[in-house]
Amino acid sequence: MEYMENKMNDLITGANLQQNLKTGIELIAEERQKQISKHGFTGEHHANHPEWYDQGQLLLAAKTLIKVDLKDNVYYPLNWDHTWFYNLCRRDYKERLIIAGALIAAEIDRLQNEQS
Repeated sequence: MEYMENKMNDLITGANLQQNLKTGIELIAEERQKQISKHGFTGEHHANHPEWYDQGQLLLAAKTLIKVDLKDNVYYPLNWDHTWFYNLCRRDYKERLIIAGALIAAEIDRLQNEQS
């Protein structure tokens, strides 16, 4: 009897965990918000610093981060700190995908800020 109750609790807990898992878009939105609130990387910031962003650096960074196995194939965005970007590249694949999605959103924010 106790065995069955434990198994039922495991199933319920597992179902609850599945319901609490965030979607990819939620994870990307959280990462983008962190880029803004923690680091100040707003669309306005990106637009005001063309030396870091106006040559497709955000997209190059995203493109690099989505590679499954980076090894030594790391292309550093122009004028970005190599140590900082290298540390991003060392994160696990799922986290790199989330960051890459947020960087694409950041590029859209930058373009919208330039147009306004």
